[in-house]
Amino acid sequence: MLDIPLSFLHRPASASVAEPWLLVLMHGVGSNEQDLFGLAPYVPETYHVLSLRAPYRMGPNANAWFDFSVNADGSRTINHPQEAASRNLLIQTLEASARQLGVPASRVIAGGFSQGGIMALSVLLTRPELVAGAMALHSRMLPEIAAQVAPAAAFEGKHLWVSQGLQDNVIPIAHGEFIREQVSALPLSLTYREFEGAHELRMAELSAFAGWLEQRTAVAA
Repeated sequence: MLDIPLSFLHRPASASVAEPWLLVLMHGVGSNEQDLFGLAPYVPETYHVLSLRAPYRMGPNANAWFDFSVNADGSRTINHPQEAASRNLLIQTLEASARQLGVPASRVIAGGFSQGGIMALSVLLTRPELVAGAMALHSRMLPEIAAQVAPAAAFEGKHLWVSQGLQDNVIPIAHGEFIREQVSALPLSLTYREFEGAHELRMAELSAFAGWLEQRTAVAA
């Protein structure tokens, strides 16, 4: 049993895999670890799948990584101490789970949907040495992270998947475009995709990022 700071669900990698990978998933606002654990059947068996529960409770089976408010102009003001605390817990979880599962950082992917994608992206940008890459699904980049981004050289060989919904009115497509612009100067490999749909994951997107995950292991081999 894994001993990590956050509640979780775990689907082990196939026992036949000699050098497994680890995919750590984070849900969006108002959800829990059951949510993205539903993606496990689409994730290659090369991966351990760890689906985490955010630390801040909003209600029954509803959690968040940090609180926020929406301003009149549509911008958002986040609870900075909560975001920092959640990111620290996530970093501890990545380090502890990888160590206990015997997976090096070069085979760890952090991924998330909506607010969970914010967390995954923030970890990649601020602590790239902890992961091989990140997945940000229907997500955005916190402007506050810009000043904390690691030196460019730290992103050599790193991978980032960003996907947005063309009809997403919760996190509009402009946020995906902003991520693409912000990371364009970094020496990482960016895959940016847009899909039909609102603030949701449809089969075309599931199939596409499953293929991206498969490709990571193939390239490494």
